[in-house]
Amino acid sequence: MKIFAETDRIIMRELLMSDSQKMFEMDSDPEVHLYLGNKPYTQLSQSEENIRFIRQQYEDNGIGRWAVIDKESNEFLGWSGLKFITTTTNNRVHFYEVGYRFLKQHWGKGYATETAKASLKYAFETLNLSHVYAMAHGENAGSRHALQKSGLIITEHFDHEGIKCDWFEISKENWLKQQNEG
Repeated sequence: MKIFAETDRIIMRELLMSDSQKMFEMDSDPEVHLYLGNKPYTQLSQSEENIRFIRQQYEDNGIGRWAVIDKESNEFLGWSGLKFITTTTNNRVHFYEVGYRFLKQHWGKGYATETAKASLKYAFETLNLSHVYAMAHGENAGSRHALQKSGLIITEHFDHEGIKCDWFEISKENWLKQQNEG
C-alpha cells in the first residue's frame, strides 16, 4: 500500500477495494452529491467500480484520488488528491486538478483544506508540476473557501454541464511564494 502524503492528522494513500463500503456510505448520501451534478450511489458495486476506475488512473496517468485516513482511528474519512483530466473542461485538457470528497460527519473539520495543501505540496515538490487547477460549484461556499484557504485563486467563472462553477488555479511559483511567506 503506497502512502502519497501525510499530515499531523491524516495519511493519504492509494484507494483499495477494502474502502468500498465507506465509499458507498459517502457516495450514497444525497447531501454529499448536492453540488456535484450527479446522483447518489444506490449499490455497493458502484463504489467498487469507482475504485477500479481510480486504480486504473494510477496505472494510466501515474496519479488519481487518494483515500484519506485518520491516523488515530484508522478511519476512512473520504478521498482527496490530484487527478489528471484528459477531457475538455472549461476549454482546457490534459491538466491536473485537486479535489476532495468526505463523509458528511467529517465536514467542517478542515480536512478539505488540509488535504488540498498536502496535494499541492505533492504536485509541486514530487511531480514538479507548473500549475494545478480546481473547480467548485458556485454555490458551494465550503469547497470554495477550502480551495482559497489552500492558496488557489478564482480566475474565472464558467458553465460546466449546466452548472455555474468557479475555476481556481495556482502556479508553482505562487505556491513557493506562499510557502516562504507562511
